[in-house]
Amino acid sequence: MGSLYTTAMGLPPTADALPQALIDRDQWVCWRPHERDGKPTKVPIVPGTTQFASTTDPDTWRRFQTAREAVTTTSVDGLGFVFTADDPLVGIDLDDCRDPETGEPTAWASRIISQLDSYTEVSPSGTGYHVLVSGTLPEGRNRAGDLELYDRSRFFTVTGDHVSETPSTIQQRSQALETLHATEMDTSTGASSAEDGTSAPAHAAEGSPSTDTSTPTTGVATLSDEELLTRAHAAANGEKFTRLWNGNTSGYESHSEADMALCRLLAFWTGCDAARIDRLFRRSGLFRDKWDTVHYADGSTYGDKTIERAITHTDDVYTPPEADADDRSDTAPATPSGSTDQPSASTDTDQQDPPATTATSPVSSPPTSDPTVNAAESGADDAISAANPQRAQARRDRIEELTDRVESLLAENERLRTELQAERERRQQLEAATEEASSGWWPFSRG
Repeated sequence: MGSLYTTAMGLPPTADALPQALIDRDQWVCWRPHERDGKPTKVPIVPGTTQFASTTDPDTWRRFQTAREAVTTTSVDGLGFVFTADDPLVGIDLDDCRDPETGEPTAWASRIISQLDSYTEVSPSGTGYHVLVSGTLPEGRNRAGDLELYDRSRFFTVTGDHVSETPSTIQQRSQALETLHATEMDTSTGASSAEDGTSAPAHAAEGSPSTDTSTPTTGVATLSDEELLTRAHAAANGEKFTRLWNGNTSGYESHSEADMALCRLLAFWTGCDAARIDRLFRRSGLFRDKWDTVHYADGSTYGDKTIERAITHTDDVYTPPEADADDRSDTAPATPSGSTDQPSASTDTDQQDPPATTATSPVSSPPTSDPTVNAAESGADDAISAANPQRAQARRDRIEELTDRVESLLAENERLRTELQAERERRQQLEAATEEASSGWWPFSRG
């Protein structure tokens, strides 16, 4: 597959075409397109190989020249740069905001590019922009519609297709980042500004997971991460949440089972916002390098699949009492699905343990005789209600564990098959070269 770069010679950008702040860091990978769950995405590749790279494993990164050479000699589509916590770089990804025919940006993209005033280039698709700045990314959400902000554990495709109206170097823009984050990641302001075309439209970002995470459907999006965590720790099953959050895997047969348990809880609390689950999980004591390791043939990481399965098994989500107070005041006292008091009884405990009602809630706390509350308070993982006995829950957990193991084995098998095929091709080339050399060699001279 040829490169997507469109320089005169059909080659990837040279070092002279890119900011020195990128060239100086040995954080380069290659990438190729891949279809995941029916949607296109990009996966990082170790330069010069067919193996997946990891955005948290420096051993899979290379210096710029090595990666650039690999683009011209191997079946990859381009260059990529990995963001880490050790560098000051932040990437701003603007999708679906450029007319590839005219090169004109949309109003909201033009405003953001002008606001950041740093090195900007056109994305490989020609329909978006990548802006690179130096600074500190504020905590909180990092995705809203077609806008994403990254400063670690992610990689950017790099084209060198510089937007001439922007600086050719990466500028320090911490203040501009704070302003951008406050205006674009705050859902209370984003909704109104979207009407006049000045904020990111609510579309799935290029290369994002299949689950739509840009527009959570509950009021949890208005809560900060710290407030959401405070409520989770104080809930009826807060002891269990705290134990998992602190990295305690006791009671689980494996670390992976504990990962899934925490992700199910986070799925409930975040309204199945995959990006937010990922961001919060990285702060927990369970986070490890394996989270960003590619484990599946479709290029998905272990973390991607864990979040995906957690969301799939979440049928009910948390609704803040203050967000639902008006609706409840006009209806019967029966608890609706998605309320703050009790998730649906048909769901798994790990994602649906009911949070304790806060002092501001207009609904009284459930009685202590409620089996759901008793199960959560006792730390039981398998009995959310009388409709879900422990044995049934244990069987589901076992199936989840076995499914995870099977998928891991399939991914490993795919990786080994790829390596075996590459080895066969190298051996065939070596044998062909040997035969060619021997056919032209004659040990005896003719007299």
